Amino acid sequence: MARQLIIMRHAKSAWDTDALSDFDRPLAKRGMQDAPRMGQWLQDNDLIPDFIVASPAQRAKETILAVCKVLEIKKKAVQWDGRIYGAGTEELLEVLGEVPKGTKIVMIVGHNPGLEMLYSYLVERKAPEESAFSEEMGVIKTATIAHLRMPDDWGRLAPGCATLTRLISPRELAGVSEAE
Repeated sequence: MARQLIIMRHAKSAWDTDALSDFDRPLAKRGMQDAPRMGQWLQDNDLIPDFIVASPAQRAKETILAVCKVLEIKKKAVQWDGRIYGAGTEELLEVLGEVPKGTKIVMIVGHNPGLEMLYSYLVERKAPEESAFSEEMGVIKTATIAHLRMPDDWGRLAPGCATLTRLISPRELAGVSEAE
């Protein structure tokens, strides 16, 4: 079976907190509900990652730990990588290039616009401008998962090398059709 990549944006974060910085913002109530829901979707679809790399920002950390709890993956299995916070395509490709060779299912958890740019690079053969959000943004909303089939070598990820298998958001799982 081909290698797989699960790209997950952190769940909905809270803005009305005493967090000292953007990095420290926690999940909102909705985020705390959505993260385990997405973990359950991964479980139900037999998408258990053998390697998880995540941003150490509070909202990303809370997201992946809630997912891991559902998947019964220990906290120490998560690789925390500060490069993911604020990263663009190049940095995220560098992170993925360091994935151990035998890994079949990788999960990366982080932030936009970086994840959106990575997704566009891997699937659509055209990355949006890294300097700002563009019209092509908006595919990977909070707690959304993009499941991709990948080439065999994590170190050689060319534009358009991946195939989208599924793009799923917590709203789809809940059957809710509100705007984010």
